[in-house]
This record gives sequence, C-alpha cells and structure tokens, in this order.
Amino acid sequence: MKKFLLGTVALVALAAPASAADLAPRPYTKAPPAPVAVVYDWTGFYIGGNGGWGTSRKRWDVFGFDDGSHDADGGTAGGQIGYRWQAGTWVFGVEGQGNWADFKGSHTSLLTGIDENESRIDAFGLLTGQVGYAWNNVLLYVKGGAAVVGDRFRVRDTFTGIPITDTVDDTRWGATVGAGIEVGFAPNWSVGAEYNHIFLGDRSYDFINNGNFAPAGTLFATENIRQDVDLVTVRLNYKWGGPLIARY
Repeated sequence: MKKFLLGTVALVALAAPASAADLAPRPYTKAPPAPVAVVYDWTGFYIGGNGGWGTSRKRWDVFGFDDGSHDADGGTAGGQIGYRWQAGTWVFGVEGQGNWADFKGSHTSLLTGIDENESRIDAFGLLTGQVGYAWNNVLLYVKGGAAVVGDRFRVRDTFTGIPITDTVDDTRWGATVGAGIEVGFAPNWSVGAEYNHIFLGDRSYDFINNGNFAPAGTLFATENIRQDVDLVTVRLNYKWGGPLIARY
C-alpha cells in the first residue's frame, strides 16, 4: 500500500506540467479606443433669413430752429448671405444683408403747431465684416461696415389728415456697428440674435407744396433731418460644408 501511494503521487507530479502546457494561452484584449471630441467648424458659405424690430430717431429743424422729433418704429424681415473662416477659436467673416422694413412715425411741428411731419423707412441694407470668438458651437461676434436706408418723408395737415407736400424719397448711406450671438444646433444649421446701430447723420430736404393748400410746385419748407436706426433681429442660417471636425 505504501509503495502504491508513493507511485500515485509521482505520477500526478509528472502529469501536472504536461497538463499546464496543454492549456490555451490567455486571450489578448485590445484596449478600448480613446474618446473622440466633436468640434463645430464655422468655416463656409452660409445663407439665411431674419426678422425683428427696428426704430429710427428723427430730429427735424428749420434753419437751426427745432421743429420737433419722433421715433419711427416697426417690423422688418429679410435675408443675409456671407462667408466665414475659422482660425483656432477666432472666426472672421463678411456678410451682405437686405431687409424690407415698415418703420413709421410722426410728430406735430413745433414751429407751426398745425402740420404733421411724417417719416418712414421701407428698406435697408448692410455690408459688414465680422470678428468673432467661438466656444465650439457657440459664436460671439462683433461687426461693422456700411449701411444704406430707403427714407420717405411728407408733411400732412394735422386736422384733416390731407397731405400738404409731395413725398420726399431718399436713399441714404451711413455706417453701422453691431454684435450678435449664434449657436449651431444641428448639422449645417445655426440660430442667433443680433443688434445693429446705423449712423446716418443729417441731411436737408426741400418740401414742395402739392397744391392742396398752396400752389403746386412752390416751396413749403426746407427741413434738416438728423437720424439714426436701431435694429434687433433673430436669424436662421444654413451653412455649406462639413459642420463638424473630430479631435482625438
């Protein structure tokens, strides 16, 4: 019995290394891939629409005498087209914008007390450059450039509402500055809000009688009108080109 037990132990000892050699090698597990950060790219051409509200402050005077002032307020809608290019977190761009507008207002003349001075802006355009700073899909920018405004002026009789003068139409150029914020919310799409101020300075106009209360073609008054415009709009843009880049 003793010899039998010793032989069994020896046999087990010899078989163990052979069994270990027959075991399959431990499988290799590949490390999980590193996470990929998705970064919004603002570079590319874009086109979009906008809508909002505007107001224009009009200050009238005749040969240096104050003839009153009013705000011409109303809605606006239009479109924009531009191009941006991104360098790191900085974004540069150029844009053209054209809008229909309905900014209307009036006031009673301080000099006569019986005439109503009216004004209306029916269109405007902006041609601007932009400089912005991007936090991924959020862009904060400032802008500046040239502006053009379509003005209309007229004088009415306060009591009857009948026009006294012919309508004066003018295309007026000036400068603009503004700022905005834009957010990329889907591939190629972004939405934002923007403020612009337009500087138009002052200009003199001859108001001509239309024949209702004085001979037609005669001079009613020469008014110097100083004005500026404030605009607040909401914008929606579509951009061509890949909106996302991968950063490892």
